[in-house]
Amino acid sequence: MIGKQIVPILRSFDEVKAREFYIDFLGFTVDFEHRFDPDAPLYMGLSIGPAEMHVSEHFGDGTPGTVVRVEIVGLRDYCDQLNAKNYKNAKPGLQEQPWGLLEMSINDPFGNKIIFCESLPQTNSD
Repeated sequence: MIGKQIVPILRSFDEVKAREFYIDFLGFTVDFEHRFDPDAPLYMGLSIGPAEMHVSEHFGDGTPGTVVRVEIVGLRDYCDQLNAKNYKNAKPGLQEQPWGLLEMSINDPFGNKIIFCESLPQTNSD
C-alpha cells in the first residue's frame, strides 16, 4: 500500500482570526468547510497551489505549536506580496539555509508555525 498524500491538521481557536490569517493574509483557498451543526466547531480544508492543510477548532485535532513545511516556487515574490499587505501580526523575512533551502517562517495566531521553503539553485564551488 502506498500513501497518496499527508495533510496536516492545525488547531485553531477563533474562526475570524483563522480566516484573516490563512485566507486574507497568506492567500489560501477554502476547499471545504464542515460543522456538525451551526454552533459546532469549524473544520476547514485549505490549499495554496497543490499544498493542502486542514484547520480545526475541534478539541483534540492538532496541537498548538505544530510546525509544518510547505514547499513552493517563487518564495521571494510571495514574501514581497505578503509584506505589501502590511498585516499587523506578521512581517515575514527570508533566510538562506546552509542545507540549500530558502525559508520564510510565519507563526499563525494559534501558536502553529508554517515554514514556506524553496530549493536554492545549486552552485559549483570548483
